[in-house]
Amino acid sequence: MRQASVERITKETQIKLSLNLDGKGVGEINTGIGFLDHMLRLFSAHSRIDLNVDCKGDTYIDYHHSVEDIGISLGLAIKQALGDFKGIYRYGNACIPMDEALVNVALDISGRCYLNYGITNLNPKAGSFDTELVQEFFEGLCRALGLTLHIVQFAGTNTHHIIECAFKAFARAIKIAVAIDPTMEGEIPSTKGVIQN
Repeated sequence: MRQASVERITKETQIKLSLNLDGKGVGEINTGIGFLDHMLRLFSAHSRIDLNVDCKGDTYIDYHHSVEDIGISLGLAIKQALGDFKGIYRYGNACIPMDEALVNVALDISGRCYLNYGITNLNPKAGSFDTELVQEFFEGLCRALGLTLHIVQFAGTNTHHIIECAFKAFARAIKIAVAIDPTMEGEIPSTKGVIQN
């Protein structure tokens, strides 16, 4: 079973996160941040990864610490659930529209952290959520997982639509990347023979 549980406790956040890569997209999300809850439920549903997140953070300051640490925790959990990375497709790509918005995500579970964040034209806020924190979330996730991630926006004027496209495209791309390739059974998908960061 490709499952993992992560507990991250700092002076700023207390996070419990568990997932099942081979789930049905069931999400039990309680981050204390309504907009992030919505995005993580979308991620779970469209990746088909069962995801449970409980976060108690210092949101009386702002949402920064909670969002970044949840990204880190999700990256750590995906990495833990993948184990030695044997047999996975490794690469994923998805282009998702939502009304006027269009976002493409391409990723490589490479062991190397790189984020090309090409989201533009966002309002500073989506509800009470600071939209600059979307980048912080993905940066934390990339560092923890060892992920090369390109998020490229082709169109969009509505902030909610653009961010939702990014999370849905990421979900569909990661679904492809973590799936088992029947032609690679027992093999690490790298000519180096190892994936590590």
